[in-house]
Amino acid sequence: MTEEDKKFMRRAIALARKGMDANAGGPFGAVIVKDGRIIAEGYNQVTSHNDPTAHAEVTAIRKACEKLKSFQLEDCVIYTSCEPCPMCLGAIYWARPKKVYYALTREDAAGIGFDDQYIYDELDKPLELRRIIFENIIRNEALPVFEAWSSKENKVDY
Repeated sequence: MTEEDKKFMRRAIALARKGMDANAGGPFGAVIVKDGRIIAEGYNQVTSHNDPTAHAEVTAIRKACEKLKSFQLEDCVIYTSCEPCPMCLGAIYWARPKKVYYALTREDAAGIGFDDQYIYDELDKPLELRRIIFENIIRNEALPVFEAWSSKENKVDY
């Protein structure tokens, strides 16, 4: 960890406070850095946008990808004020940054009411035992779309 890393993390923490003070959502902030410069920022906007996906990391990832005109964040570093939740973790892996720094832990977040443990627990359960019902229907009607993708010549792999 360098002084520059601390500077970027302090910005993520400041964004967490900014969003919280604006009643935009929970106290979470994130910045994305490429080549030593912040290219995107975000803070939690779940309640202000009525969007359960508007977490700080997802918001910053969307902005960074738009700026870079890419769906991947290769050679980027994400600084987030708290260890990413399962949704943000998935988004981060899809975006493929080279590193993630976080300040607070998921246990810290649970301590103020943001406990994601139930999601981790749900992921370990068979579908039929999960809280939300998942039912597989008309699979045979959907398969042709996947088959078309599989043979599509001008697709962009990711």
